[in-house]
Amino acid sequence: MFSERIHELRKSLGINQVEFGRRLHVSKQCISNWENSNIQPSIDMLIRIAKTFSVSTDYLLGLDNQRTLDVTGLTSEQILHLQAVINDMRN
Repeated sequence: MFSERIHELRKSLGINQVEFGRRLHVSKQCISNWENSNIQPSIDMLIRIAKTFSVSTDYLLGLDNQRTLDVTGLTSEQILHLQAVINDMRN
């Protein structure tokens, strides 16, 4: 599950393995190994990956399917607008 989630999230940001590796200060090979389930990241790295994608570690590990959206710094009106957009997209 982890390998699928990081691949999906990386693609959703429109970045390749090299760029993702740069953001985490690891090699492209390391990213490739994670995405191919050859190795697993350390707990510290798992936390860094979660922060990079703004998701929970539970989401990365497949323990939770709910993704969250960080609305810190937005006004109540802006949050309501985002909620309306999300509701429209669901319908």
